[in-house]
Amino acid sequence: MRVKKGEKMKREKAYLRRKMSWSARRVVRFLVTALFIITAAEATNSDALLLIHFKHLHVSSDPFNFLSDWDPHAPSPCAWRAITCSSSSGDVTSIDLGGASLSGTLFLPILTSLPSLQNLILRGNSFSSFNLTVSPLCTLQTLDLSHNNFSGKFPFADFAPCNRLSYLNLSNNLITAGLVPGPGPWPELAQLDLSRNRVSDVELLVSALGSSTLVLLNFSDNKLTGQLSETLVSKSANLSYLDLSYNVLSGKVPSRLLNDAVRVLDFSFNNFSEFDFGFGSCKNLVRLSFSHNAISSNEFPRGLSNCNNLEVLDLSHNEFAMEIPSEILVSLKSLKSLFLAHNKFSGEIPSELGGLCETLVELDLSENKLSGSLPLSFTQCSSLQSLNLARNFLSGNLLVSVVSKLGSLKYLNAAFNNMTGPVPLSSLVNLKELRVLDLSSNRFSGNVPSLFCPSELEKLILAGNYLSGTVPSQLGECKNLKTIDFSFNSLNGSIPWEVWSLPNLTDLIMWANKLNGEIPEGICVEGGNLETLILNNNLISGSIPKSIANCTNMIWVSLASNRLTGQIPAGIGNLNALAILQLGNNSLSGRVPPEIGECRRLIWLDLNSNNLTGDIPFQLADQAGFVIPGRVSGKQFAFVRNEGGTSCRGAGGLVEFEDIRTERLEGFPMVHSCPLTRIYSGRTVYTFASNGSMIYLDLSYNLLSGSIPENLGEMAYLQVLNLGHNRLSGNIPDRFGGLKAIGVLDLSHNSLNGSIPGALEGLSFLSDLDVSNNNLNGSIPSGGQLTTFPASRYENNSGLCGVPLPACGASKNHSVAVGDWKKQQPVVAGVVIGLLCFLVFALGLVLALYRVRKAQRKEEMREKYIESLPTSGSSSWKLSSFPEPLSINVATFEKPLRKLTFAHLLEATNGFSAESLIGSGGFGEVYKAKLKDGCVVAIKKLIHVTGQGDREFMAEMETIGKIKHRNLVQLLGYCKIGEERLLVYEYMKWGSLEAVLHERAKAGVSKLDWAARKKIAIGSARGLAFLHHSCIPHIIHRDMKSSNILLDENFEARVSDFGMARLVNALDTHLTVSTLAGTPGYVPPEYYQSFRCTAKGDVYSYGVILLELLSGKRPIDSSEFGDDSNLVGWSKKLYKEKRINEIIDPDLIVQTSSESELLQYLRIAFECLDERPYRRPTMIQVMAMFKELQVDTDNDMLDSFSLRDNVIDEA
Repeated sequence: MRVKKGEKMKREKAYLRRKMSWSARRVVRFLVTALFIITAAEATNSDALLLIHFKHLHVSSDPFNFLSDWDPHAPSPCAWRAITCSSSSGDVTSIDLGGASLSGTLFLPILTSLPSLQNLILRGNSFSSFNLTVSPLCTLQTLDLSHNNFSGKFPFADFAPCNRLSYLNLSNNLITAGLVPGPGPWPELAQLDLSRNRVSDVELLVSALGSSTLVLLNFSDNKLTGQLSETLVSKSANLSYLDLSYNVLSGKVPSRLLNDAVRVLDFSFNNFSEFDFGFGSCKNLVRLSFSHNAISSNEFPRGLSNCNNLEVLDLSHNEFAMEIPSEILVSLKSLKSLFLAHNKFSGEIPSELGGLCETLVELDLSENKLSGSLPLSFTQCSSLQSLNLARNFLSGNLLVSVVSKLGSLKYLNAAFNNMTGPVPLSSLVNLKELRVLDLSSNRFSGNVPSLFCPSELEKLILAGNYLSGTVPSQLGECKNLKTIDFSFNSLNGSIPWEVWSLPNLTDLIMWANKLNGEIPEGICVEGGNLETLILNNNLISGSIPKSIANCTNMIWVSLASNRLTGQIPAGIGNLNALAILQLGNNSLSGRVPPEIGECRRLIWLDLNSNNLTGDIPFQLADQAGFVIPGRVSGKQFAFVRNEGGTSCRGAGGLVEFEDIRTERLEGFPMVHSCPLTRIYSGRTVYTFASNGSMIYLDLSYNLLSGSIPENLGEMAYLQVLNLGHNRLSGNIPDRFGGLKAIGVLDLSHNSLNGSIPGALEGLSFLSDLDVSNNNLNGSIPSGGQLTTFPASRYENNSGLCGVPLPACGASKNHSVAVGDWKKQQPVVAGVVIGLLCFLVFALGLVLALYRVRKAQRKEEMREKYIESLPTSGSSSWKLSSFPEPLSINVATFEKPLRKLTFAHLLEATNGFSAESLIGSGGFGEVYKAKLKDGCVVAIKKLIHVTGQGDREFMAEMETIGKIKHRNLVQLLGYCKIGEERLLVYEYMKWGSLEAVLHERAKAGVSKLDWAARKKIAIGSARGLAFLHHSCIPHIIHRDMKSSNILLDENFEARVSDFGMARLVNALDTHLTVSTLAGTPGYVPPEYYQSFRCTAKGDVYSYGVILLELLSGKRPIDSSEFGDDSNLVGWSKKLYKEKRINEIIDPDLIVQTSSESELLQYLRIAFECLDERPYRRPTMIQVMAMFKELQVDTDNDMLDSFSLRDNVIDEA
């Protein structure tokens, strides 16, 4: 068969390319190019030909036709776009292709051969490196390659021929390393910018500082890590600007980096712990920033007082713990901006700081521990424009006595302090320049003053105080007002029309007041800029005006928990920016408008607890897969999740939480409207780019009918779906298997029929399912999370069976035929009624006598026992609160403890005294108890609860008590006494792994070798695997951590507190999210995106424990990792940098025979710590990996363990 000539030549060339080395190919390529350039120059002596060849050979895409006028037939390129020529010679001197969006492979030998080219600007394109070797004829002075796609190690040496280069900008690329040549090649280089790359090699920084001509050096926003050498010094006497911000540098800043010429030093956003400049050479220093580091010091650098020209000093977000060092700061006579926020400065604000008033423009002392008031000396700060005193303990009348005199003030934030009395707005009327006033979360009371309206005022925030009265109509005169936040006060009356019609108003936030009246028709007609309307939890009545359709910029609408009536306007579908719509807990009627499905950014829809009728519109899912992020991202919020069963309505409520104290929210009636609630707080974060869907849909407690739309299953990002308490019928859609992110699914109290779809087994994030009180039938699918929920979530479905309900096929036959029973019913009824009357009378008499005697004995026993208790020590048990007898039995699961009573527990713990306390955690306190027979047990006294959830508690205890495994701490019994719950466990001699690993002296352990740690790792994995895969029902631990792994007398690991999170789920009132979803340092990243716990979340937490065993370090330790990192992040960084030995505990590395095994276990840990849950192994797979690594045949840790069909088989 003949081969075409062209194909043959291609193959030969490919063969030759493979045979040549990389360096040889590079030399040949350069020689060929050089020959082409010389030939072209000789042939035409024209710059145009070089530029045309660059355009055609190396620009693959020109989307905006930037080079369209580069015409090869033109006599000169000087008229072309982006080209500048010399007026005398006509040669090209400058090429500026900045922002042209060109792409291709950059070939610099052509462009740098232009004989007079001085400036080459290629920023804002998509070039990648191909050949950056420059021509020997290079005359460049300025080279800007920023905002491109250059990656890897950058070949700085290739630019050596450009000996006139003074400006080199490589910022915003993907450069990781390189080596700047010595000062020889670039004798005039003054500015080098490598910011916003991925440089992790400190040697690149060191080599750059070796340049003696540099004036500006910028390495900000890279990945530089580790400590800088004390000997590091800039060899440039002219270096005036050094920026190393946004890296991961730690330790001490070398003092020799400061020289006489330095004007700007920026070391912010690193992990530096100390800076010890003598500051003797700071006469030219203008700006110094060490913000967002880990500097913890009780002394301030005194040499700073030598910096007489310093204008900006930023030491915010550190750990300075002292009084403000006024004697040093007052020496800075040129200071304009002083930032000391987010430290631990204490005491009063020194009056000496008033000595800075002549120049001071910005002062930020927020988030410290300052007390007292603002000194009168500050009245002289006539230039002060910004004053931030928020989140301290300030009090007094500083607003009247001092702030009112600051005529240039534009920004004032005194939020979260302790100021009291009437809000002194009237005293601030002379602040004509004031734009922002934030006095939220103080203790102001009285009315909102009506005579306050600075002409420039844009934001007025008085939330979280104790204000009363009405909203003054005079606010309508503040025509520049954009934000009004009066939430969480006691304001009454209606919102004046003058406020509604403010032309520039974007945020109207007045939730949690006592406001009434109606929302007027005509909103957004005069002022259509409204973005945020949050008026929930008021007394507002009437209907939602149709003119809301004009509010096309609206992002967040919350009118929940008011007295609204009428229908939901269909015009809401016009609000293309709408992200959150909350109308729950009103009296709205009519249909759910299908037009809501047209909102392209809607992620949160809550219409619960209304009187809505008709079908659920299938159009609600129209945007599934198309929702794009909106401007609500980053908003501060709190979500109050309801967990009170049938006694409260809806899945919960979302509230704006920017200016409210947490303790105020915890006491809010909304939180206590249900017996059981939980508060989550944070900032809204989108988990999708442009293919999102709704994440929250609550239509519960309405009158909706018809079937559930199948296409709701297309909402791939939906996390909460609550359709409970309606009149829905038909089947549960099979397509609900597509709800891959669902965490809460409530379909209870409807008339649904058919079976539970098997597709729900694949919902791995599902943490709460309720299909009770329907007409469902068939077997409950046994896969996934479905069998982990209590029976109450499936009850009152007459045809349902299977775990956790009784097994399918159980007999339901009656012994008496229905017909016979009907015939005998009157006779039987008469006999039964007679007998019952007699029995009731007799039993009543006996019980009355018995109770009188029992009460006497109980009181005698109680008083006798209380008198016998020792008076020393503090008891955490209040006996006087509980009328139950001390002889109440403890429900037990082991025969030897069957006769255990509460009195025995009380006696064994010395009245639950402090001496018996051996630990405490998120679920309660633990006491050591030695019973009379010598048996030692551990008693956990659960957190105080409200008395609700008795049935759930009993059912959960019965389930947990039956679970037995060699690597689980067994529950021996439980006791309910008053509103308290006591759990009796096996006692573990060595306590927790946390104590043994990190507090060895306290735990009485000298050293934990690898054999012991491996045994603990395998044992805890084995216990967790049993919970996930072999336990019926399957149990997700939800709070795996080293303190929940206990060690028995043989150092065998026992997992404790399994099932506790779900138990407390049914008992607690308002725990923090950390209690629900794990402990900081162990929490998987997906838990911060939603409130759902999964088996893969447990796997992540186990990975942290395994890493803890291997490294010997705590999961969170600011002294080791800084405030912005943890053990996982630190380890992954070292692993990526191939510095693996630095991860392993030095005590383990000395055991050289175990080194390879240590690395294998580290690999398993990182597999468990994958940020993508679906890529993490199951605990069965973890155990299988351990089995493969088993090398010590004399060890029986894994010998009895095998896997068959993904089920644990234990011999």
